[in-house]
Order: sequence, then structure tokens, then C-alpha cells
Amino acid sequence: MMFRRRGKKEVPMLNTTSTADISFMLLTFFLVTSSMDTDKGLTTQMPPPEDSTEQQEQEVKKRNVMELRIDANDVLTCNGEAVSAAELTKRIEDFVANAGDAADLPEKSEREVHLMGRCRVSDRHIITIATDSMTTYNAYFEMQNAIARGYNNLRDRLARSRFGHPYSDCSQEQRDAVAMVYPKRISEGRYPQQ
Repeated sequence: MMFRRRGKKEVPMLNTTSTADISFMLLTFFLVTSSMDTDKGLTTQMPPPEDSTEQQEQEVKKRNVMELRIDANDVLTCNGEAVSAAELTKRIEDFVANAGDAADLPEKSEREVHLMGRCRVSDRHIITIATDSMTTYNAYFEMQNAIARGYNNLRDRLARSRFGHPYSDCSQEQRDAVAMVYPKRISEGRYPQQ
């Protein structure tokens, strides 16, 4: 019996000329069809140095103003009294809402509000913010978050009572109506240079 010697069989080579084209087309497809989520963050910025613009002064009643300051050591004060971020949120809510029409809290106006009818609107309050040039961004953003939480809590309660759902579930028309009752009125600046 004779054994036949088998030769080595060669594996045929794959044709890869179109692989680069296919890869490019897949990459393009995924870039076009996928969405990139981006964080929006706060839409405010720290105020510019004092010399950049001349500001027009207006006469405002003391009861309508809440003064917030952050010094060079990142100490947050509200009307001269040191407060934490959580305390600031509560103070913002009490100040802006002025539920009991207190004489030392902001005045309100009677207005016609779309979807809500005649309402007492908190449109005269002003929250002034002054920061030192050495204030850190972390302290500044903690304060901004506390302010935003205060407004959001007020708006959420109003939306639930008027529309039966939270502010986050409101239509744009409902959001505009709620924001008209509790508008954000914030003025920012820096500590005067000494």
C-alpha cells in the first residue's frame, strides 16, 4: 500500500480591499444617528470686573431686596447673616413667596396671568449677589444651586396646586405662566475694591 503524500493546502486569502470603506460608512452612520448628550449646567456666569460697564441705578425699596454676599473666604451671607446653602434655599422661598404679605418682605402686584387668571405676582423682589474677586467657583455655584432650588420649589408647588402635576411635567405654556408668578430677579456684581 502506498501512502500518498498530501501537499500543504493553502488557505485562500481574504479580500480586504473594501473593509476600510465599510468601516468608514459604519462610523459615519453611527455618528449621524446617535445623539450626544451634553450637560447644560447653569446659564449664568460670574460677574465681570467693575470697570467693564456703567450701570444705571434705580430706586428700590429695602423690603424688596435680599442681599447675598460671598467673601474671599467663601463665607455666604444673607442680609449680613452667615447662612448655609440649605438655609439659603428656605430663605429664598420665604422671601420670594411672601405668603403672609409681611411688611418686611417684598411687595406683590395684582396681574392677569395666562391659564391662571388674576394672581398676586412676586414681581418686585430683587436678589442681589456680590462676590469677592477671590471667591471660588465652587462657593459661587453652591449659592446659585441654592437659589435655583428655592425658585424651583416655589414653582413646583404652584404647578402642582394649579395644574395637578410637577413643574417639570408642565407644558411650555404652563411653565411660562408659573414663571410669571415667580420670576427670577437677580442682580450680580462684585464687592467694591478697597
